Amino acid sequence: MSVVLGYDQSPGAARALRVAIEVAAAFGEPLVLVYGAAAPGITGEEYQAHHDAIRQAGRTGLDRAVRTADEAGVPSTVEIIDEKPEQALMDAASRHSARVIVVGSWGESPMRGALLGSTPHKLLHLSTVPVLCVPTAEEGS
Repeated sequence: MSVVLGYDQSPGAARALRVAIEVAAAFGEPLVLVYGAAAPGITGEEYQAHHDAIRQAGRTGLDRAVRTADEAGVPSTVEIIDEKPEQALMDAASRHSARVIVVGSWGESPMRGALLGSTPHKLLHLSTVPVLCVPTAEEGS
């Protein structure tokens, strides 16, 4: 089993990383850091430029997350998947027999998430694996 984390360097992902490390450590399971790298557009030179930039941004952010997991003594692996984030996370969760998928929220309203289709909202409705959605800021801070 494993703990799968959707990580994209957002404030919500930063807090979700801390929670995912705690969960992985508590269960003695590896952490799988996932970045969905589907670029906008369909084909052509612009698509390739977006795709390359998105993958590089993912690598940079995931490197930091791996260092944080290493410092906490939690083994981790990295996956940059050429899918939309929700599909990338569900695919990784299936391959790694995930106990839980951890994602951060942006603090948007439930209505906005439902209308715009946020990754946490989509996962809560589509995933067969439990989803832990971590708010951006702790209450009272």
